[in-house]
Amino acid sequence: MDLQVIKARGVTFVGSLIERVIEERCGGDFHKAAAVRESVLAVFGTDLAILRPGSEQARQVKEVLTAKGMWSQYLEVGLDADPKVFNKAPVLSSVGFGARIGIPSFSSWNNPEPELVLIANSRGRVRGATVGNDVNLRDVEGGSALLLGMAKDNNASCAIGPFVRLFDDRFSMESLRSEYITLTVEGTDGYRLDGQNSLSRISRPFEELVGAAFGRHHQYPDGFALFTGTLFAPSLDRDTPGLGFTHKEGRSNA
Repeated sequence: MDLQVIKARGVTFVGSLIERVIEERCGGDFHKAAAVRESVLAVFGTDLAILRPGSEQARQVKEVLTAKGMWSQYLEVGLDADPKVFNKAPVLSSVGFGARIGIPSFSSWNNPEPELVLIANSRGRVRGATVGNDVNLRDVEGGSALLLGMAKDNNASCAIGPFVRLFDDRFSMESLRSEYITLTVEGTDGYRLDGQNSLSRISRPFEELVGAAFGRHHQYPDGFALFTGTLFAPSLDRDTPGLGFTHKEGRSNA
C-alpha cells in the first residue's frame, strides 16, 4: 500500500460512536474518561444498536440527545443518512505486518483499532479484503474534530496486512458480512486485553461506504484501500482505575 490512497469511514459501530462522544466530552483528557463514560452510557443505553443511519428513528434519537445536552459532531457522522469518508493516511505512511506503528510523542492517550479494510481498483470495484490497525490518538482527536488530520497524518500511523485475501467463488463481499476480527494486546507489564469486531453489527452496507469514497468526485489511478470502522473500544484499565488503555513504549504488542 505504498502508492494507493488510504481512506476510512469512522463511527460505523455503536460502540465506536459512544467512545468518540466520550473522547469529545473529555476534551481529550483521559483522566475524565470513566466519569464521562458513565454519564454518556446512562443517556445512550443500548437502543442505538438497532438504529439505521438516516432513518426517522435516528433523527429522533439525535433530537432527544441534543435536548439532554449530549449533542456531538460524532452523532452527526454516525447517524446521518450519508456516510462520511476521510483520509486515513497519506501515501507511503502505512506499514505492513510485523513493523512498528508510529505513536507521536505529543499523544498520551492512544490505542489500536482493528478494522476490516476493503481493497478497490481504479474503477472503484472491491477486489479483496485485509485487516488493518487505524492507530487512534484519542487525546488529539477528542480535543477537536479539526485535529483529525493531525491524528492520522504521521509516520507509520496505519498498519495493513499481512496479506490481501482476493475475492473468488468461495470468498466475496457476502462472506465478510458475518466475519469477526479479533485483537489481543499483551504487554510486558502483564497487561492483556482482548477485543472482537463482529462485522454483522456494522451500521451501513459495505457498498454504501465504497460508494461514498469513489465516484465522479474522486478518482484513484492506483486504486485505494478503505478502512470500514471498528467496534473495539479498549476501556479496560491498564494502570490507574478509570484511565483505560494506552500504549506504553516497549511494553505493548497488538
